[in-house]
Amino acid sequence: MNWLRIREFVRKELIQLFRDKRNRPILIIAPLVQLLIFGYVVTTDIRNITVGFLDQSHTNESRMLIDAFDANKTFNIIYHTDKPEDLEQKLLKRKIDLAIKVGPDFSKRIRKKETANIQILADGSMSNMAAVRIAYASFVLDGLNQKFTKELYPFRMEHGKVDARIRTWFNPNLYSHNFFVPGIVAFLVMILTLLLTSMAIIKEKETGTMEQLMVTPIKPYELILGKTIPYIIIALIQMVAVTMFAVFWFRIPLVGSIPLLFFATCIFLLSTLGIGLFISTISSTQQQAMMTCFFFILPFFMLSGFVFPIANMPQVVQWLTHLNPLMYFLIIIRGIFLKGVGIEVLWPQFISLMVLGVIVFTGAVRRLKKRLD
Repeated sequence: MNWLRIREFVRKELIQLFRDKRNRPILIIAPLVQLLIFGYVVTTDIRNITVGFLDQSHTNESRMLIDAFDANKTFNIIYHTDKPEDLEQKLLKRKIDLAIKVGPDFSKRIRKKETANIQILADGSMSNMAAVRIAYASFVLDGLNQKFTKELYPFRMEHGKVDARIRTWFNPNLYSHNFFVPGIVAFLVMILTLLLTSMAIIKEKETGTMEQLMVTPIKPYELILGKTIPYIIIALIQMVAVTMFAVFWFRIPLVGSIPLLFFATCIFLLSTLGIGLFISTISSTQQQAMMTCFFFILPFFMLSGFVFPIANMPQVVQWLTHLNPLMYFLIIIRGIFLKGVGIEVLWPQFISLMVLGVIVFTGAVRRLKKRLD
C-alpha cells in the first residue's frame, strides 16, 4: 500500500470537492440550517392550546371553570358562544383546538353534590396532539375538583393518602428538543455521507476520468481509501460543527464523553460509507444514485426510533430495525448526550454497529473491486 498515492488522491478529492462553488454551501451551511430548522420544527411540546367555550350555565361555578383554564398558561381561550353549532364549526375549521361545552344544570348538580358533566371536543385528526391536549385539560379539571371539594366540605378530612414524589432523570423539564436534536445530529451525518459517497465513483464515470484512473499505478483498495477518507474527514468536521451548535444554541446537555461520541461516529461511518459505495456500484448516473439514496434514507429514518417508538411497531418490523445502523447510533448518541453513560452501558450497541458496519463496508468494497477489475 502506497500511502503517498493515497494522500495525494485524498488531496485531489478535497480540491475537486471544494472547487465547485455549488458544493460549498451544501457542505458548510446546509447542515447548520437543517439543524436549526429541524431543532425548532420537530417538537412535541404543546405550549398554546386554543379553546372555545359554550357556557349554558352562566353561574359562579361555570365562571370558576373558565377561570381555571384561563389561569393556565398552556390554554388560550379565544372564543365564547351560546350556539353549539358555532363552536363545532370553529373546531371543524381548526380555529380552535378544544371545544368545551358546559350544560345548563352544571352548577345545580354541583350544589346537590352530584356529578356535573361537561363535554370536551378535541380535534382528533392529529391523534398524538389530541391526546396531550385532553390530558392537560384533565389536569386542570382535577385541580378544579379539589377546589369544589374544599368549598363543599370545609371541615378537615383526615385519611391516608399516597404522596408520589416524581423526579424525571436526564431531562427534568421534559423538553422534546433535548430528545430530538441529538437524533437530528445523527441523521444529518448519515445524509451527508450517503449522498456524497454514492456519487463519488459515479462522478468519475460520468466525466470519463475512470478510465484514466484504471491505467494509473493506483490499486483498487487505494482508490477506495482515497475516495472515502475525504468524506470521513468532512463528516467528522460536520459532527463537530453540529454538536457545538446543538450544545451552545439549543442548550442540549452533553454530559458524556466527547471522544466516545466521535469513536461511535467513526464506527457509524463504516455503515453509511459502505452503503454509499454499494449505491455507486449499482447506479449509472448521479441522478440515479441520489434517488437510490433516498430509497435507503426513508426506511432508516422510519425504523430508527427517531420519532416513532420501536416497541409500538409490529414484531416483524422490530426485527428489521436490528439491520438499521441509525437505530444503534441514535441510542448511543442520546445516551452520551443526555445520560452521560459510557461503553460499559452502550457496549451492545457498539458491537452491533461494528459488526453491521464491517459487513456492509466489506461487501461494498468487494463489489466495487470486481467492477474496477
